[in-house]
Amino acid sequence: MSEYANTQPLLKLALRRDRIQLSVWLYGTAALAYSAASSVGKTYADEAARADAVKLLTDNPALLLTRGAPVGTSEGALAMVQVLTFLCVLAGLMSTFAVVRHTRQNEESGRAELVGAAPVGRQAGLAAALLLALQANVGLFIFLGIVLPLAGLSIGSSLVAAAAVAATGLAFAGVAAVTAQLSGTSRGANSLAGAFIAVAFLIRGIADAGGEVQASGTVVESTWLSWLSPIGWAQRTSPFGEDSWWVLVVPLLFAAATATVALRLSARRDLGAGVFEDRPGPASAAPGLLGPYGLARRLHRGSLIGWAVGIAVLGAVIGGMGKSAGDALKDNADLTETLGKIGGGGGAPVDTFFASMMVMVGAITAGFVVQALLRLRAEETSGRLEALLATAVGRGRWVAGHVAVAVAGSLILLLVAGLAAGLTYGAAAGDVGAGVADLTGAALVQAPAVLVLAGVVVLVFGLAPAASSATAWGALALCLVVGQLGALLKLPQAVRDLSPFSHLPALPAVDAEALPLVLLTAVAVLLLWAGTALFGRRDLAA
Repeated sequence: MSEYANTQPLLKLALRRDRIQLSVWLYGTAALAYSAASSVGKTYADEAARADAVKLLTDNPALLLTRGAPVGTSEGALAMVQVLTFLCVLAGLMSTFAVVRHTRQNEESGRAELVGAAPVGRQAGLAAALLLALQANVGLFIFLGIVLPLAGLSIGSSLVAAAAVAATGLAFAGVAAVTAQLSGTSRGANSLAGAFIAVAFLIRGIADAGGEVQASGTVVESTWLSWLSPIGWAQRTSPFGEDSWWVLVVPLLFAAATATVALRLSARRDLGAGVFEDRPGPASAAPGLLGPYGLARRLHRGSLIGWAVGIAVLGAVIGGMGKSAGDALKDNADLTETLGKIGGGGGAPVDTFFASMMVMVGAITAGFVVQALLRLRAEETSGRLEALLATAVGRGRWVAGHVAVAVAGSLILLLVAGLAAGLTYGAAAGDVGAGVADLTGAALVQAPAVLVLAGVVVLVFGLAPAASSATAWGALALCLVVGQLGALLKLPQAVRDLSPFSHLPALPAVDAEALPLVLLTAVAVLLLWAGTALFGRRDLAA
């Protein structure tokens, strides 16, 4: 029997299982692209206005870090600098979750062993997952290739942009296939692949921020570092600029290479095992592991360390750019206003920059909280929770243990980000004490909004556990899009208010206000209580 026997039925099954999730990803990503593209023509009346907007970007490395390198002043070029990197990240997350869900998660849950009892080839499951990612990204290419021209952009360049995003998704799908072989758990595989996406985004950002501004002042040539990032490859296609189709060969070759590596690793390991084998633990548990809090702390320790390292690097980059960003903003009122719309509060230029960046830090920290609390659902579906609840541990104590670790971890991450940013900025500005105090406060003030997202995850877990993952990540994506692009896309205030981060005081640009922090914390506590109570009343679900 061939190693790929009956791949097609497994692919059909995967499509059936993911028909709703993939539809949400495709329609949501296409809607974001259409909104960004259509808003450019409404916001900027002529090329002169667009040129001024692009020059705002080229004057500030911070915006180049978060947005990308502009390639011109056309409507399409300005739309891409606003949204292309976000589209690539969404394509990467869609591909990562799909591949891991139908490979490592199937092994972890026992579904792969059940399917393996039928006449199915050893590599059929992985091949089906990769084909699913291929079809999803082809679908994304079609969706983007339709909505961008509908928004008024040229067809040829729109197809380049759509192909760049889809190819990036395929590259990240290959990475996810490899991490699914390396890690013994779906959570670990998703974490490794997610870390790769984050590093790719950061490398691309550093390459753009350090790029050379051309004589026109409206084009930035990224440094060679962008060739080390799949997101950088998408930018190198230069949609609505040079339209360099040939660059697409790079992510496609990378996807093929990583898929080949994943298939070879899969052939050499046992079913259910990862290449990185878990070390055998001690014969008896330490006293600290005998309660639900200690167990939760041990389960989340590794991922928290990884998140802390990543957010420390991000904080250091933000702090290191503070002085130059502040100098650029002093002579550019329009750019200061733009950052104020993103969340900067409209204070002193450098404070406006830091306030807008800390909103992004808060949203990223919320990613850790979402990942940590989705462990509740993973423990339930794996069957481990049933065995745990057969002991003296109650449902409420078990949920509270994971919530406590997630909340404490988020505070640690915000503190690390604030300290890293404060130290690097303070060293450059000559006042480390003030820098640490201001930026640590600006980071920690994001905590109530992060807690609201934690409450949303627990509420959905208690109310509709099957929808936990999609709802949790969807809520986080909404916060990122609304927070980073809501004002620039001129979204209604009611839509922007859906993000809890929009209600926070923009420290250090403005004075702290206690009322919104207290109200958000109260909402978070209510959501956490409701979710825990609902979980206590429902049956365990597979």
